[in-house]
Amino acid sequence: MSLREGFTTGSAATAAAMAAFGRLLGLEFPAAVDCPLPPFAETPGEPPTAAGRLNIPLAAVTLSDGRATAAVIKDGGDDPDATHRARIEAEAELLAPADAAPGGGEILVPGFPLLLLRGGPGVGRVTLPGLPVAVGEPAINPVPRRQIQAGLREVAALRGYKGGVRVTLSVPDGENIARRTLNPRLGITGGISILGTHGTVRPYSHDAWKASILEGLSVARAVNCPRVFLSTGRRSERLLQNIFPLDREQAFIQVADFAEFSLRSAVDAGFRDIVWGCFFGKLVKLAQGLGHTHAHAAPLEMERLARWCAEAAAGDARGLESAIASCTTAGQALDLLLHRPDADALLRAPALRAKRVVESFAPGARIELFLLSMNDDTGRELIRL
Repeated sequence: MSLREGFTTGSAATAAAMAAFGRLLGLEFPAAVDCPLPPFAETPGEPPTAAGRLNIPLAAVTLSDGRATAAVIKDGGDDPDATHRARIEAEAELLAPADAAPGGGEILVPGFPLLLLRGGPGVGRVTLPGLPVAVGEPAINPVPRRQIQAGLREVAALRGYKGGVRVTLSVPDGENIARRTLNPRLGITGGISILGTHGTVRPYSHDAWKASILEGLSVARAVNCPRVFLSTGRRSERLLQNIFPLDREQAFIQVADFAEFSLRSAVDAGFRDIVWGCFFGKLVKLAQGLGHTHAHAAPLEMERLARWCAEAAAGDARGLESAIASCTTAGQALDLLLHRPDADALLRAPALRAKRVVESFAPGARIELFLLSMNDDTGRELIRL
């Protein structure tokens, strides 16, 4: 079964801005907006060419006192995130060219039409360096800025409009939504970010995860974290934070299954001291040499784990190897190992192999590897190498 694509907050903001601007110019968008999608190809002397287009439904368009407001309900498709079903609003106000000078908190987007862009309630503001948006500006990323201007350029051309426009983006429940995102950790306060490099949301997109990893590393470097703590999810991250309570929150980055990508990216970002924390299943997959550890792409090889443990066992290991080989999950194998008196030696067998693999993904860095206990929320490690 094919999965349904959605659209980004950047595309939602663009469609809303186009509808509001168009209403001011006497145009009607009764049901939907034909929205241009990034990236935009540049040809000297010609308007940028969009990579594609998407028909985005409108939730509302109103006009009052020389200002128009339009709203779009953001749709994440079959890959819903925290912003799925968020209401993205754009208020547009026409400006004479002489008035198109940025005031406090406004962004002047270069090009035509003259565009002043504001972040209203529910749109975050950047407070830490390291992001593609300057400190103090609303969290509207560079690609959505260009996408909004490209859409407004199309609307202006329909009416021959040569002036300027001020657009204020708002997300009524944005501050609450942002609490379920990484924005607070990245120093984005007061709301969500307006994002999107392609305009659409691909279900279970690897690109989105990788982008969040790179963003986290950039902020960690910008705020001078001496080391980074990479973990596969929220629970393993919380355990690392319990073990290292004095390190800054920005140093902890969830990298999901992207082991090789995140480690190489950490080195590229300049980090030479890296902590890796994971549970037993991910550790065994790393020991197998896998750079991506998702269950669909990286099955556990119980026979290899059984052989490693048998080689490390103290005394007769005939029953141990067959018992591990017959396990169906990593948790089942771990429980079996933890009940043996030589558990530490048995766990070190795959852990040492995993560490060598992790080190190969991060040449030149010092790696500290933690095998964490899923049955202990206080931050206890089973193995530390």
